[in-house]
Amino acid sequence: MANDSTLDGTLVMLDASVEPQEQEDVRAARELAESLGLPFDPLDEFHVEPELFRTIPVDIMLRYQFLPLREERGVLHIVMVDPSDVLQLNEIELALAKPLETMVGPARRIADILEKSESTQRVLDEATEGFRLQLVQEAEDGEEVLSIDRITADSSPIIRLVDSVLFNAIQRRASDIHVETQDREVVVKYRIDGVLYQAMKAIDKRHHTTIISRIKVMSELDIAEKRIPQDGRFKVRYAGRTIDFRVSIMPTVHGEDAVIRILDKESTNAEFRTLNLEVLGFEDDSKRQLRKFINEPYGMVLVTGPTGSGKTTTLYACLSEIRSTEDKIVTIEDPVEYQLGGITQIPVNEKKGLTFAKGLRSILRHDPDKVMVGEIRDEETAAIAVQSALTGHLVFTTVHANNVVDVIGRFLNMNVDLYNFVSALNCVLAQRLVRKICSHCKRPAQVTDLLLEDSGLEPNRYRDFAFFEGGGCIECNGTGFRGRLAIAELLNLSDNIRQLIIDRRSAAEIKRAAKAEGMRFLRESALQKVFAGETTLRDINKVTFVE
Repeated sequence: MANDSTLDGTLVMLDASVEPQEQEDVRAARELAESLGLPFDPLDEFHVEPELFRTIPVDIMLRYQFLPLREERGVLHIVMVDPSDVLQLNEIELALAKPLETMVGPARRIADILEKSESTQRVLDEATEGFRLQLVQEAEDGEEVLSIDRITADSSPIIRLVDSVLFNAIQRRASDIHVETQDREVVVKYRIDGVLYQAMKAIDKRHHTTIISRIKVMSELDIAEKRIPQDGRFKVRYAGRTIDFRVSIMPTVHGEDAVIRILDKESTNAEFRTLNLEVLGFEDDSKRQLRKFINEPYGMVLVTGPTGSGKTTTLYACLSEIRSTEDKIVTIEDPVEYQLGGITQIPVNEKKGLTFAKGLRSILRHDPDKVMVGEIRDEETAAIAVQSALTGHLVFTTVHANNVVDVIGRFLNMNVDLYNFVSALNCVLAQRLVRKICSHCKRPAQVTDLLLEDSGLEPNRYRDFAFFEGGGCIECNGTGFRGRLAIAELLNLSDNIRQLIIDRRSAAEIKRAAKAEGMRFLRESALQKVFAGETTLRDINKVTFVE
């Protein structure tokens, strides 16, 4: 969805469960309105009027902290923090050349709406007027510093363009920025909650080289080399915190493409301090079983799924729940995405010879109680991890496989002794991520019989069921989704399942036995989320098979 379409008719819904500070802000604004004899607007719901917003310079709205409501008979109705400031009112009237009618609104909510609805979007709009793009600025300490003021003040259009793209991506919670080169244009996309959205209108192809060169300069890559892939990284200072960006440049038939991964460690550190299995969205029985396995004295806890399915986050949640001053927990990761207090974390450095296998061997001489291996990729790492689990360590690791049964085949292909592997394994957790319906614009959904049939549901039974969807609001950038939930299937290695694996029985037979023992499959977990009104049928159909 293009960025400039998300404002049309947008309804800004603010969370009813406001913090005490915000409640105090609302109370103070209400008292001010009463003392001035002016109307009060709590701004619980605010309808953005796109055309009206675009006629008012963004710097004026930000400077005087007001929101335009509507224009009637040449009079502009606005809601602002303090209409008693006559000088401010005169300056706004002079700047806009219109008479004003004022209302009082809470300061925090006005600032919040301005930030979410207009400031970053308008900066992008203005940047793309000349050639459809904008963004970045160097600081004295060598890091990049991003702010609206710096972006608008920069003299180079390309630098402003790239800076604006980065700034807007951070504001919109994007995990990746894609710069895609096509036949006659360059398209910039953001990956938000696992899905790509076009960030702005397409840019003329003639600006492609300078955009890629700017990204290369920031990442300290060779701007003259255009025939082979290049990888780099850079850091940005934004809102008092440091954000890491990993850059991948890839040559294509139309020119070079760039993908920028955003690693906002400091903003997520607060979440990770309180991260546990509760916040991931697992069902109660899955959480209960998983907690049992991660508290075992030794063995292997294996999490599987495709790239981007939240495997590492689940392992971090497990480690956060079990870490204590009595245990030594050591991890080896590629890269260390988030730093956890009280845990020794080691980054893989293959250029210097520090591979998963070598690192894991060294970790075992470091007297650990619990070990996390970011990913098992080769025979040597697999063999050492299994041996570690058999010799008294609790090992957490991930492997790429589609479901809990496919994992067994992956390890057999890595020539791991089947008996040792089954003996070491405590459980296998397969997971996916589905998008969560935005709580601010959640509404009942109309589901067609065709969608029900495609989802493996009987239309006669579910035709009148209360399904939900997101209508699209300022909080979710018009997508109808905000955040993601984990769906999972957990295989408990019971004596019966272990024997079936050792006997090399078929995957279908192992699944039937697991089902008989109460295992819930991925599709069943996904449907539970739909029936609970947390996600949609279309979204689960993207990540799970209809059985």
